[in-house]
Amino acid sequence: MFLDFDGTLVEIAPSPEDVRLDRRVPGALDALSQRLGGALALVSGRPVAFLDRMTAPFRFDAAGLHGAQIRLGGEEAPLAAPSEALRAATRAMVRFANANIGVIVEDKRQSVALHWRLAPALADEAMELMERLAAEIGPSMRLQHGKAVAELVPATASKGGAIAWLMQQPAYRGRLPVFIGDDITDENGFATVNDAGGLSIRIGEGQTCARHRLASPTALHRILLGAADGGELTLETFLQN
Repeated sequence: MFLDFDGTLVEIAPSPEDVRLDRRVPGALDALSQRLGGALALVSGRPVAFLDRMTAPFRFDAAGLHGAQIRLGGEEAPLAAPSEALRAATRAMVRFANANIGVIVEDKRQSVALHWRLAPALADEAMELMERLAAEIGPSMRLQHGKAVAELVPATASKGGAIAWLMQQPAYRGRLPVFIGDDITDENGFATVNDAGGLSIRIGEGQTCARHRLASPTALHRILLGAADGGELTLETFLQN
C-alpha cells in the first residue's frame, strides 16, 4: 500500500503547515503495516522528516519530495545540499512572496514550492515566474504542478519511479500495489500501479488515470481504521465508500 499525504491522509489546508492528521490514523497505519508485512509506504511531496513528525511515534517506509528522497526499513534519508541554481531560484520566489500577500514559499532543500492558495488572483503571475525559473535552471530540475502550487523538483524524481523502486524491494516484491492520491502530482504513480495490474484510487474530483475514486480523506480514514481493527481490505472495501 502506497499513500499520498496532503489531500489524501489529510485535507488540503490554506498553508502547508496548517494540515492536521486525525490522531487515530498513525496507529491504524502501523497496524496495517504489520498486517501487510511492512509493505506500506507514504509517497508524498513532503520531506520524510515532516512525514515522521506527523505520524509520530510511528515511522514508515517513505518516498518524500516526489520520490527524490526514499527511506526503506528505518534507514535515514538525508537531504543533499541544494544547487546554487536552485538557491538562486528560491531567492527569486521569496522576493515574489514578500511582495504579494498570501503567497507562500515552501523550501524543502532539494525542491522548492510556491503556493498561491491564499492569493488565487496571482495564479498566472506565479506560474509565469515558476516557468521562467525552471527554464533558467535547465534540465536538472522540472516544474511539478499541483493544486494552487508549482514546485521545482529534481528531474529524475517521480512518485511513479519511487513506487516502481519500492516494488522491487523484498517486503513489496510480487505483491499487488495499491496507490491512493488526490492530485496531478500523483498521476504517474497511478500509471505505474495501473501498469502493474494494481489498484489506483483518486481522492476527490478531477481528471485522472486512476481507475477508482473515494470522496474524501474522511472516507479513506473509515477504510483504514476499519481494516486496522480487523476488517477486510479489498477492492470491494474501497468501492463501497
